[in-house]
This record gives sequence, C-alpha cells and structure tokens, in this order.
Amino acid sequence: MRYGIFSDAHGNEQALAVIVPHLKSLELDEIIFLGDAVGYGANPNEACNAIRALASQSVLGNHDAAVCARMDYSDYYDAARQALDWCASQLSEENLAWLRGLSYKVRCEYIDFSHGSPLVPEEFDYIFAPEQLIDLLPYYDEFAPVTFIGHSHLTISFKLQRDRVTPLLLSEIHCDPSAKYIITVGSAGQPRDRDPRASCGVFDSVTRVFKFHRLAYDNETARKRIIDAGLAPAFGARLLVGM
Repeated sequence: MRYGIFSDAHGNEQALAVIVPHLKSLELDEIIFLGDAVGYGANPNEACNAIRALASQSVLGNHDAAVCARMDYSDYYDAARQALDWCASQLSEENLAWLRGLSYKVRCEYIDFSHGSPLVPEEFDYIFAPEQLIDLLPYYDEFAPVTFIGHSHLTISFKLQRDRVTPLLLSEIHCDPSAKYIITVGSAGQPRDRDPRASCGVFDSVTRVFKFHRLAYDNETARKRIIDAGLAPAFGARLLVGM
C-alpha cells in the first residue's frame, strides 16, 4: 500500500491549498494526518475542513487536544496559549466534535502513526534527538517496525537497533526490515527545519521506502492572515524562513 502522510497543518489554509491537490494527484491507498490541525495559524476551520475531506485517518495533536478540552494548556507560553484560546472560540461545533473523537495513535499494517512518541501517545512527548531514543531502547520491542510522527516540525528521523540509534537526515529513507524506524514527516503549516516549504511524504509499505515531498505555497498571505487575526506576529514571520 502507498500512504500519503502529513502533519502539523496549524490552521495554514494556504499550505493545505497545495498539499491537498498534490496528495490527491498521487492516487494513494491511504492518506494519514498526524495531528495539530490547529494552533498558530489564522484559519482553523478551513484547515479542519480540508483535512477531514482529505485524510482517511487522523490522529490527535496536542494543539487539537487543547482547543477541544482534552488537555490542560495553562502552562503554555503566553502567545501560544492566547492563540489556542482564540482558536477554540473560532472553531465550529462540528470541527470541535471531530477533534474530540480523534485517537492518539492508529495502526495500519505494520506501521504506527502518532503525533509524538508512540509509547505513551497521550503524553505528546517530543522525539527530535538520538539521546531521547537511546533512553527508550529498553522498550525496543514495543515500537512498531515503522512509526511516523510529527510534533517537532522537523524532518529528522531515526533508525533503531537494539543497541544503538542512528539519526537520519535524508530526503528518501529505505527501511531495513531488520531495524525499526521513527520517521518525522515535518510540518505542513509551520516548518521549522530551515525550509519554508510545506512538508508531506509518501511511504510504500511493500518497498518500505519513504520519500519527502516539499511544496512551495503562498506563505506571505498566510503570514498576513495571522497578523490580521491579531495573533503573535512571530507565528507569521517564521513561515517565511522555516524556523
């Protein structure tokens, strides 16, 4: 099967305007969204609507959980908390109900999909450094052969063996069946890997190859909409540089 995978749209309607037709054009078997439809960006309803129409399965992200009252975000920094408050006030009841119904993790074939670490997905733990996974090697058998995550907005991935972790910064990842893999798919709507293009990718479960796809979009309009909505200007400025 061929899976289209994307994550962290964060209310960015302009990014989704290029990702949606791109993934549709690939005639994929499944399209999976890895969470955080909302937060930071100025179009939460439009983002939810686009994802609901496109993705065959979606998982819950931490920003999603915050706006639909499935987690406490009182300890978030001020700008992020204010953006979530605003977002919760903007979302339709239909989209809030959709977010409330999302699972923390889904499994297809031998593949897990979650927002953050798959071991306790409701904790939304970050994985962005080898040291974090070295600490988790005692739980090696609990990892799926291949796991796709978002959350960090980065595109660093990891090859896991029982005694080591190897970071991978590749545009194409060939998954060796004798190892396990944590593949971070980047962010559709708030990239932070120094590449401002929207990120998504395709995994072939037969060949076990994942390929990143990067798509240019109208990030200037997305930036302006953030300003016009009264959200933190930094949320828009970072769209132009991918930081």
